[in-house]
Amino acid sequence: MGMIDVTEKPVVRRLAEAAGKIYLSRDTVELIKAGKVKKGNPLPVAEVAGMNAAKQTHLLIPHCHQLSLDTVGITFEISDDFIEARCVVKAQARTGVEMEALVGVSMALNTIWDMVKYVEKNEEGQYPFTRIAEIRVLQKHKGA
Repeated sequence: MGMIDVTEKPVVRRLAEAAGKIYLSRDTVELIKAGKVKKGNPLPVAEVAGMNAAKQTHLLIPHCHQLSLDTVGITFEISDDFIEARCVVKAQARTGVEMEALVGVSMALNTIWDMVKYVEKNEEGQYPFTRIAEIRVLQKHKGA
């Protein structure tokens, strides 16, 4: 077993979009909206973290091929008690980019958690409201 040999596959345009949510307390979401998180605005930091993670997927998932990505885009939608992150990845490659999109969105959500964990913890040091959920591939395309 090992990496799949893609030598004979043609290089074609690839696109994948993944999404996921981080559920937070309403107070935490309000802090983010008001720009009052101690570590700074978590969204631009999470955007960069997600982009970097997508580009490093081959280092994190052993059987993923190292791909030259043409673009990685991370966007966020804020709701009352969650933030949804989306990651779109495009490349011209012999293999798909859905793992890169999933890793990108996962790291973006983990970065948000890291930046707000001090307000999400309760008195016992637990996270009663915080959870990352619904990480999934929304779409993938191969070809023109």
